[in-house]
Amino acid sequence: MKVDAVVLAGAPNRGQLQEARAEKWEAEIPIHGKPMVNYVIEALQSSSRIADIIVVAPEEIKGLLSPQVRWLQSGESLAENVFRAMDALDKKNKVLFVTSDIPFIHAEAIDDFIDRCVELTGEIYYPLVSREANEQLYPETVRTYFTVKEGVFTGGNILLAQPQAVINSRWIIDEVVARRKKPWKLVQMLGFFFILKFITKQLTLGELERRASEILGHRGIAIISPYPELSTDVDKPSDLLLAETTIAAVQDKEA
Repeated sequence: MKVDAVVLAGAPNRGQLQEARAEKWEAEIPIHGKPMVNYVIEALQSSSRIADIIVVAPEEIKGLLSPQVRWLQSGESLAENVFRAMDALDKKNKVLFVTSDIPFIHAEAIDDFIDRCVELTGEIYYPLVSREANEQLYPETVRTYFTVKEGVFTGGNILLAQPQAVINSRWIIDEVVARRKKPWKLVQMLGFFFILKFITKQLTLGELERRASEILGHRGIAIISPYPELSTDVDKPSDLLLAETTIAAVQDKEA
């Protein structure tokens, strides 16, 4: 199965990264001499599961992109950029949304995630990475984790969905985006029963899936991925330093 990919690259450099880099947009921040967004694009281009690639980004980013990808002008918010991309797609394939700040991502991780999704019947698929897997590969990183009965996890920075499920979820996407970095605030959307089970660490992934599916009106499935590259983003100076040293070491070894 092939899916279309949307790279969300419209975030301004207003967070902690501006302490280390002066670029206007996060996507253009260089890592080992290459704009961060291009690591994501190259991984998608190397994937055997990707058909078309759209990059939603400011016009200043357009000149940095490969001519093989399609550029769309970004808007004022992540949610707006999602729907700009949806309006531009023919909606024949499922859509893989990817943020531009995960430079460790590679084709193997993308293909594995999509293959795991294909095996299950759903409409929205979201990856989770265990704390153990993440800390084994990137022990220096500080991530936000949440605990369920099955273990301790962090969320990924990609999402696969049926086009209609995205379109029908427009009403809630702004709220989810606003809370996405804080699992506690996301759980608050589920209701008192789920908050109680979350606090006591008795909530299961199956219960989360079912409740999220009820809210969205579309079946959501959590995919446990063995690839921390899907969740390790660059949003603070320490992350940038890790990316610089890790990617430089890999590329120097390959050379």
